[in-house]
Amino acid sequence: MANPLYDALLARHVGQDTPFLHLPDGSTVSHGAFMEKVAQTVCALRELDVQAGDRVAVHVAKSPEALALYAACLQSGAVFLPLNTAYTPFELEYFVGDSGASLFVCDPSEAEALAGIAAENGCTLHTLAADGSGSFADLVESQPVTAPVADRGPDDLAALLYTSGTTGRSKGAMLTQNNLLSNAQSLVEEWRVTSDDVLLHALPIFHVHGLFVACNTMLLAGGSMIFQPKFDVARVIERLPDATTMMGVPTFYTRLLSEPAFDRALTQHMRLFISGSAPLLAETHERFEERTGHRILERYGMTETSMSTSNPYDGARRAGTVGFPLPGVEAKVCDPETGAELPRGEIGVLEVRGPNVFNGYWQMPEKTAEELRADGFFITGDLARIDADGYITIVGRGKDLIISGGYNIYPSEIEMFLNALPGVSESAVVGAPHPDLGESVVAVLVAEADVPLDLDAVDAAVRRDLAGFKRPRHIAVMDALPRNTMGKVQKKNLRDQFAEVFTA
Repeated sequence: MANPLYDALLARHVGQDTPFLHLPDGSTVSHGAFMEKVAQTVCALRELDVQAGDRVAVHVAKSPEALALYAACLQSGAVFLPLNTAYTPFELEYFVGDSGASLFVCDPSEAEALAGIAAENGCTLHTLAADGSGSFADLVESQPVTAPVADRGPDDLAALLYTSGTTGRSKGAMLTQNNLLSNAQSLVEEWRVTSDDVLLHALPIFHVHGLFVACNTMLLAGGSMIFQPKFDVARVIERLPDATTMMGVPTFYTRLLSEPAFDRALTQHMRLFISGSAPLLAETHERFEERTGHRILERYGMTETSMSTSNPYDGARRAGTVGFPLPGVEAKVCDPETGAELPRGEIGVLEVRGPNVFNGYWQMPEKTAEELRADGFFITGDLARIDADGYITIVGRGKDLIISGGYNIYPSEIEMFLNALPGVSESAVVGAPHPDLGESVVAVLVAEADVPLDLDAVDAAVRRDLAGFKRPRHIAVMDALPRNTMGKVQKKNLRDQFAEVFTA
């Protein structure tokens, strides 16, 4: 029997007393102890009749137990569906229903609010808290510390991650065993990750960056992680002397640079700082290198592809670029209209192909056909150019995408929500520069002719039903949205008009 991800990432750690997770309370979980928890979790899934291929939706805080649940899905063949902890019940209802999840694990504080959603979709609801308690944790504790390993092939589905849709409906990106394993293998090789590495892990584990890029590479290499519940600049500075590597979003690094204690002496022992999930400003590169002597390694990826490119470990890490395609990955820049490959130096849409590229969108064959070509190239939607030396630079983003604090926000999703509110005739959502988050959300509303627009009610609805990172931080009301002669909303005009709303 074979199970590629289990065999490569997990099997070697059974019974090993080497450190794996360094926790905030000062304790350490060994690889062997973690694998016993994984086995107990596998047995709990079996008791709940979760079969290979079943989806397990998870909306819980970061914890060793949550990570063990992910690993248990790999061992048991279940499909792991992590959900952003900021999502509200309104948002979660779609993901649970669309995925057909058989098990939904949530925080105990949400159980009452989510019980109806689980019942309506015929899925079992259990709870898991940040401290490791909850009904699912109780079930896990009663299980044996050994468990069978499901037989899975490289093309079998391992994870389902939803990415907001540019036209409203979120799309479930189907990631296979081989997608995840091939990417981890490439990153371990390219970034020289070894069992001696200690990763300062302050990212969430509900998306590609914190879960696959960070945890999968460390499991494959056999290293350990300083497992922080979230990014706290004081705690990061406190724990940095015990780390060798760190992965973060640009906001992590700008916040560290604002602290006088973050200096060359504090970072002299570090091997590597990695940044992704949003563009890193050249100014941040330069300030970081001047302060610490380290040059941040920037890379590029998406939910659908995990990592596709990286600046080199050995060689020039060029500010403003995302480096070269990873081993086995092909990248090209194409004409957005014809799909024809463009000469080097010209700007077009970036397309990538390789073992990292996903298997399509869950139950959306038409959308899959639109974005995943028959020859295997995925149309990223990002505008890029490749220079004479082969370095890739992302020069623009898919249409109106907003990236705030490393999170992708699609305006159409928020506009659909706002347009359904009483008194709103139409809306337009744009991003504006934000000193801490990179960008944040501005919503422009047009009121219905004869219905009073209650902004307090709009704000209350936004706070109740939208995840915090999606909520507009500035709401404006206009008599009409700016349009061109074809009637299309001129979002560039709105971006210009509100460019300084967060920075003035």
